[in-house]
Amino acid sequence: MLYTHELFPKLLTYFIFQKVMPIPDFQSVMLPLLRFCGDGKEHTNREALEALAKDFNLTEDELKQLLPSGQQRVFDNRVAWARAHMKMAGLLENTRRGVFHITTRGKEVLSQNLTGINLNFLRQYPEYQEAREKPKDSLPIKEEEVQTPEEQIEQAYELLRENLSCELLSQLKTVSPAFFEKVVVEVLVKMGYGGSLKDAGKAIGRSGDEGIDGIINEDRLGLDSIYIQAKKWDGTISRPEIQKFAGALQGKRARKGIFITTSDFSAGAREFVTNIDSKIILIEGKQLAGLMIEYGVGVSNEAVYELKKMDSDFFTDS
Repeated sequence: MLYTHELFPKLLTYFIFQKVMPIPDFQSVMLPLLRFCGDGKEHTNREALEALAKDFNLTEDELKQLLPSGQQRVFDNRVAWARAHMKMAGLLENTRRGVFHITTRGKEVLSQNLTGINLNFLRQYPEYQEAREKPKDSLPIKEEEVQTPEEQIEQAYELLRENLSCELLSQLKTVSPAFFEKVVVEVLVKMGYGGSLKDAGKAIGRSGDEGIDGIINEDRLGLDSIYIQAKKWDGTISRPEIQKFAGALQGKRARKGIFITTSDFSAGAREFVTNIDSKIILIEGKQLAGLMIEYGVGVSNEAVYELKKMDSDFFTDS
Protein backbone atom coordinates (compact mmCIF):
# COMPACT_ATOMS: atom_id res chain seq x y z
CA MET A 1 0.00 0.00 0.00
CA LEU A 2 1.34 3.43 -0.96
CA TYR A 3 0.74 6.45 1.26
CA THR A 4 0.05 9.78 -0.38
CA HIS A 5 1.63 12.95 0.86
CA GLU A 6 -1.78 14.05 2.18
CA LEU A 7 -2.11 10.92 4.30
CA PHE A 8 1.42 10.88 5.74
CA PRO A 9 0.99 13.83 8.18
CA LYS A 10 -2.16 12.20 9.57
CA LEU A 11 -0.34 8.91 10.09
CA LEU A 12 2.58 10.70 11.74
CA THR A 13 0.22 12.49 14.13
CA TYR A 14 -1.52 9.21 14.93
CA PHE A 15 1.71 7.42 15.84
CA ILE A 16 2.95 10.35 17.91
CA PHE A 17 -0.18 10.32 20.05
CA GLN A 18 -0.21 6.54 20.23
CA LYS A 19 3.34 6.51 21.54
CA VAL A 20 3.49 5.52 25.18
CA MET A 21 4.81 8.29 27.42
CA PRO A 22 7.67 7.47 29.78
CA ILE A 23 7.08 7.58 33.53
CA PRO A 24 6.93 11.32 34.36
CA ASP A 25 9.21 12.83 37.01
CA PHE A 26 7.58 13.99 40.24
CA GLN A 27 7.51 17.68 39.24
CA SER A 28 5.68 16.85 36.01
CA VAL A 29 3.05 15.07 38.11
CA MET A 30 2.19 18.16 40.21
CA LEU A 31 -0.14 20.06 37.86
CA PRO A 32 -2.04 16.97 36.62
CA LEU A 33 -2.52 15.90 40.24
CA LEU A 34 -3.83 19.34 41.19
CA ARG A 35 -6.17 19.30 38.19
CA PHE A 36 -7.45 15.88 39.26
CA CYS A 37 -8.33 17.37 42.64
CA GLY A 38 -9.89 20.42 41.02
CA ASP A 39 -13.40 19.04 41.49
CA GLY A 40 -13.11 19.92 45.18
CA LYS A 41 -13.99 16.40 46.30
CA GLU A 42 -12.05 14.18 48.68
CA HIS A 43 -9.80 11.67 46.94
CA THR A 44 -7.78 8.66 48.05
CA ASN A 45 -4.20 7.91 47.06
CA ARG A 46 -5.39 4.98 44.95
CA GLU A 47 -7.90 7.11 43.05
CA ALA A 48 -5.18 9.63 42.23
CA LEU A 49 -2.77 6.93 41.06
CA GLU A 50 -5.34 5.35 38.76
CA ALA A 51 -6.43 8.68 37.27
CA LEU A 52 -2.87 9.91 36.71
CA ALA A 53 -1.76 6.60 35.21
CA LYS A 54 -4.54 6.96 32.67
CA ASP A 55 -3.72 10.62 32.12
CA PHE A 56 -0.08 9.80 31.35
CA ASN A 57 -1.04 6.74 29.29
CA LEU A 58 1.25 4.44 31.29
CA THR A 59 1.43 0.75 30.47
CA GLU A 60 1.08 -2.09 32.97
CA ASP A 61 4.82 -2.74 32.75
CA GLU A 62 5.60 0.90 33.50
CA LEU A 63 3.22 0.90 36.46
CA LYS A 64 4.91 -2.21 37.84
CA GLN A 65 8.41 -0.75 37.55
CA LEU A 66 10.07 -0.76 40.98
CA LEU A 67 12.76 1.32 42.61
CA PRO A 68 16.11 -0.52 42.76
CA SER A 69 15.34 -1.67 46.31
CA GLY A 70 12.16 -3.35 45.09
CA GLN A 71 10.25 -1.82 48.01
CA GLN A 72 8.03 0.62 46.11
CA ARG A 73 6.79 1.31 42.61
CA VAL A 74 8.48 4.20 40.80
CA PHE A 75 5.24 5.89 39.74
CA ASP A 76 3.66 5.55 43.20
CA ASN A 77 6.77 7.09 44.74
CA ARG A 78 6.77 10.05 42.36
CA VAL A 79 3.06 10.76 42.86
CA ALA A 80 3.56 10.60 46.62
CA TRP A 81 6.34 13.20 46.48
CA ALA A 82 4.38 15.46 44.13
CA ARG A 83 1.52 15.36 46.65
CA ALA A 84 3.89 15.97 49.58
CA HIS A 85 5.43 19.08 47.99
CA MET A 86 2.03 20.57 47.18
CA LYS A 87 0.86 19.89 50.73
CA MET A 88 3.89 21.80 52.03
CA ALA A 89 2.89 24.71 49.76
CA GLY A 90 -0.73 24.59 50.93
CA LEU A 91 -2.25 23.58 47.58
CA LEU A 92 -3.51 20.24 48.92
CA GLU A 93 -4.38 19.11 52.42
CA ASN A 94 -5.29 15.86 54.15
CA THR A 95 -8.82 15.56 55.46
CA ARG A 96 -8.11 12.21 57.12
CA ARG A 97 -5.67 9.36 56.77
CA GLY A 98 -5.04 8.55 53.10
CA VAL A 99 -7.62 11.11 51.92
CA PHE A 100 -6.95 14.64 50.64
CA HIS A 101 -8.54 17.48 48.70
CA ILE A 102 -7.64 20.76 47.03
CA THR A 103 -7.43 23.94 49.11
CA THR A 104 -8.61 27.44 48.28
CA ARG A 105 -5.02 28.30 47.35
CA GLY A 106 -4.89 25.26 45.09
CA LYS A 107 -8.04 26.42 43.28
CA GLU A 108 -6.49 29.86 42.82
CA VAL A 109 -3.42 28.24 41.24
CA LEU A 110 -5.61 26.25 38.86
CA SER A 111 -7.40 29.41 37.79
CA GLN A 112 -4.08 30.77 36.49
CA ASN A 113 -4.10 28.21 33.64
CA LEU A 114 -0.47 27.31 34.20
CA THR A 115 1.43 24.97 31.88
CA GLY A 116 3.23 23.36 34.79
CA ILE A 117 4.07 23.46 38.49
CA ASN A 118 7.59 22.90 39.79
CA LEU A 119 9.65 23.43 42.93
CA ASN A 120 10.58 26.96 41.92
CA PHE A 121 6.90 27.88 41.60
CA LEU A 122 6.10 26.48 45.05
CA ARG A 123 8.86 28.52 46.73
CA GLN A 124 6.75 31.66 46.39
CA TYR A 125 4.79 30.44 49.42
CA PRO A 126 6.39 31.13 52.84
CA GLU A 127 5.05 27.85 54.26
CA TYR A 128 6.86 25.92 51.59
CA GLN A 129 10.14 27.78 52.08
CA GLU A 130 9.92 27.13 55.80
CA ALA A 131 9.24 23.43 55.27
CA ARG A 132 12.18 23.13 52.87
CA GLU A 133 14.54 25.23 54.99
CA LYS A 134 17.89 23.52 55.49
CA PRO A 135 21.02 24.23 57.56
CA LYS A 136 23.28 26.75 55.87
CA ASP A 137 26.07 24.19 55.48
CA SER A 138 23.91 21.74 53.50
CA LEU A 139 23.67 21.53 49.73
CA PRO A 140 21.25 23.98 48.05
CA ILE A 141 17.96 22.77 46.63
CA LYS A 142 18.24 22.00 42.94
CA GLU A 143 15.02 23.18 41.34
CA GLU A 144 15.76 21.26 38.13
CA GLU A 145 16.02 17.91 39.88
CA VAL A 146 13.61 15.28 38.56
CA GLN A 147 14.34 12.42 40.97
CA THR A 148 12.63 11.88 44.29
CA PRO A 149 14.84 11.61 47.40
CA GLU A 150 14.42 7.82 47.42
CA GLU A 151 15.49 7.63 43.78
CA GLN A 152 18.56 9.76 44.45
CA ILE A 153 19.57 7.57 47.40
CA GLU A 154 19.00 4.35 45.52
CA GLN A 155 20.82 5.58 42.42
CA ALA A 156 23.83 6.43 44.57
CA TYR A 157 23.55 3.02 46.26
CA GLU A 158 23.48 1.25 42.89
CA LEU A 159 26.55 3.18 41.74
CA LEU A 160 28.47 2.26 44.90
CA ARG A 161 27.37 -1.37 44.53
CA GLU A 162 28.49 -1.44 40.88
CA ASN A 163 31.91 -0.02 41.81
CA LEU A 164 32.27 -2.60 44.60
CA SER A 165 31.28 -5.36 42.20
CA CYS A 166 34.03 -4.30 39.78
CA GLU A 167 36.58 -4.24 42.62
CA LEU A 168 35.59 -7.73 43.75
CA LEU A 169 35.77 -9.13 40.24
CA SER A 170 39.22 -7.61 39.67
CA GLN A 171 40.41 -9.12 42.94
CA LEU A 172 38.96 -12.55 42.13
CA LYS A 173 40.99 -12.65 38.93
CA THR A 174 44.24 -12.28 40.93
CA VAL A 175 43.66 -14.96 43.60
CA SER A 176 44.85 -18.57 43.37
CA PRO A 177 42.54 -21.30 42.01
CA ALA A 178 42.31 -22.78 45.51
CA PHE A 179 41.22 -19.47 47.01
CA PHE A 180 38.71 -18.98 44.19
CA GLU A 181 37.19 -22.36 45.03
CA LYS A 182 37.03 -21.26 48.68
CA VAL A 183 35.06 -18.18 47.64
CA VAL A 184 32.69 -20.33 45.58
CA VAL A 185 32.15 -22.64 48.56
CA GLU A 186 31.37 -19.81 50.94
CA VAL A 187 28.92 -18.15 48.54
CA LEU A 188 27.05 -21.41 47.94
CA VAL A 189 26.88 -22.20 51.66
CA LYS A 190 25.61 -18.70 52.43
CA MET A 191 22.93 -19.29 49.79
CA GLY A 192 21.82 -22.41 51.63
CA TYR A 193 23.66 -25.16 49.76
CA GLY A 194 26.15 -27.71 51.04
CA GLY A 195 25.15 -27.96 54.68
CA SER A 196 27.98 -26.67 56.88
CA LEU A 197 30.98 -24.76 55.57
CA LYS A 198 33.21 -27.61 56.77
CA ASP A 199 31.28 -30.29 54.87
CA ALA A 200 31.08 -28.17 51.74
CA GLY A 201 34.81 -27.51 51.87
CA LYS A 202 35.48 -31.24 51.82
CA ALA A 203 33.26 -31.70 48.82
CA ILE A 204 34.70 -28.99 46.60
CA GLY A 205 37.99 -29.76 44.95
CA ARG A 206 38.05 -33.48 45.71
CA SER A 207 37.02 -34.66 42.27
CA GLY A 208 38.99 -32.74 39.66
CA ASP A 209 38.29 -35.22 36.87
CA GLU A 210 36.20 -35.23 33.72
CA GLY A 211 35.49 -31.50 33.88
CA ILE A 212 34.10 -31.57 37.43
CA ASP A 213 35.76 -29.59 40.21
CA GLY A 214 33.55 -30.71 43.05
CA ILE A 215 30.25 -31.89 44.41
CA ILE A 216 28.08 -30.11 46.93
CA ASN A 217 24.81 -31.08 48.58
CA GLU A 218 21.73 -29.22 47.37
CA ASP A 219 20.44 -29.03 50.96
CA ARG A 220 21.55 -29.83 54.49
CA LEU A 221 20.03 -33.33 54.31
CA GLY A 222 21.88 -34.21 51.12
CA LEU A 223 18.73 -35.21 49.23
CA ASP A 224 20.42 -34.32 45.94
CA SER A 225 23.90 -33.40 44.72
CA ILE A 226 25.06 -30.51 42.57
CA TYR A 227 28.21 -30.85 40.49
CA ILE A 228 30.38 -27.76 40.19
CA GLN A 229 32.84 -26.37 37.71
CA ALA A 230 34.71 -23.29 39.00
CA LYS A 231 36.99 -21.61 36.47
CA LYS A 232 39.18 -18.51 36.64
CA TRP A 233 39.09 -17.35 33.04
CA ASP A 234 39.68 -14.06 31.29
CA GLY A 235 38.12 -14.85 27.92
CA THR A 236 34.50 -15.62 27.14
CA ILE A 237 33.53 -19.23 27.80
CA SER A 238 32.03 -20.75 24.68
CA ARG A 239 29.68 -23.64 24.01
CA PRO A 240 32.31 -26.44 23.77
CA GLU A 241 33.37 -25.89 27.39
CA ILE A 242 29.78 -26.17 28.57
CA GLN A 243 29.28 -29.26 26.42
CA LYS A 244 32.24 -30.92 28.17
CA PHE A 245 30.70 -30.12 31.54
CA ALA A 246 27.32 -31.47 30.42
CA GLY A 247 29.01 -34.65 29.23
CA ALA A 248 30.73 -35.02 32.61
CA LEU A 249 27.35 -34.72 34.32
CA GLN A 250 25.91 -37.46 32.13
CA GLY A 251 28.87 -39.68 32.98
CA LYS A 252 28.01 -39.27 36.65
CA ARG A 253 24.27 -39.65 35.99
CA ALA A 254 23.90 -36.24 37.54
CA ARG A 255 20.98 -33.94 36.84
CA LYS A 256 22.20 -30.62 38.21
CA GLY A 257 25.32 -28.55 37.74
CA ILE A 258 26.70 -25.06 38.31
CA PHE A 259 29.39 -23.55 36.11
CA ILE A 260 30.97 -20.53 37.85
CA THR A 261 33.57 -18.32 36.24
CA THR A 262 35.28 -14.96 36.63
CA SER A 263 34.57 -14.17 32.95
CA ASP A 264 31.32 -14.49 30.98
CA PHE A 265 29.52 -16.89 28.63
CA SER A 266 28.85 -16.72 24.93
CA ALA A 267 25.30 -16.63 23.56
CA GLY A 268 25.87 -20.14 22.18
CA ALA A 269 26.80 -21.43 25.63
CA ARG A 270 23.67 -19.94 27.18
CA GLU A 271 21.49 -21.30 24.41
CA PHE A 272 22.98 -24.78 24.83
CA VAL A 273 22.02 -25.12 28.51
CA THR A 274 18.39 -24.31 27.69
CA ASN A 275 18.14 -27.23 25.28
CA ILE A 276 19.48 -30.13 27.36
CA ASP A 277 17.90 -32.40 29.93
CA SER A 278 20.41 -31.64 32.69
CA LYS A 279 19.86 -28.43 34.65
CA ILE A 280 23.00 -26.32 34.37
CA ILE A 281 23.21 -22.86 35.91
CA LEU A 282 25.77 -20.46 34.47
CA ILE A 283 27.16 -17.84 36.86
CA GLU A 284 29.43 -15.24 35.28
CA GLY A 285 31.88 -12.99 37.06
CA LYS A 286 29.58 -10.00 37.55
CA GLN A 287 26.83 -12.21 38.93
CA LEU A 288 29.26 -13.93 41.29
CA ALA A 289 30.45 -10.53 42.58
CA GLY A 290 26.82 -9.53 43.09
CA LEU A 291 26.17 -12.68 45.10
CA MET A 292 29.24 -11.98 47.23
CA ILE A 293 27.82 -8.55 48.06
CA GLU A 294 24.31 -9.86 48.70
CA TYR A 295 25.45 -12.69 51.00
CA GLY A 296 28.32 -10.85 52.69
CA VAL A 297 31.29 -12.79 51.31
CA GLY A 298 34.54 -10.83 51.06
CA VAL A 299 32.83 -7.57 52.01
CA SER A 300 32.12 -5.67 55.23
CA ASN A 301 29.68 -2.94 56.22
CA GLU A 302 31.18 0.53 56.03
CA ALA A 303 28.04 2.44 57.04
CA VAL A 304 24.39 1.64 57.68
CA TYR A 305 21.60 4.17 57.12
CA GLU A 306 17.99 3.75 58.20
CA LEU A 307 15.22 5.42 56.22
CA LYS A 308 12.22 6.11 58.42
CA LYS A 309 8.72 7.28 57.58
CA MET A 310 5.86 8.51 59.71
CA ASP A 311 3.73 5.81 61.31
CA SER A 312 0.19 6.98 60.51
CA ASP A 313 -1.30 4.33 62.81
CA PHE A 314 0.44 5.97 65.77
CA PHE A 315 -1.61 9.14 65.29
CA THR A 316 -4.95 7.37 64.80
CA ASP A 317 -7.27 7.72 67.78
CA SER A 318 -8.44 4.37 69.13
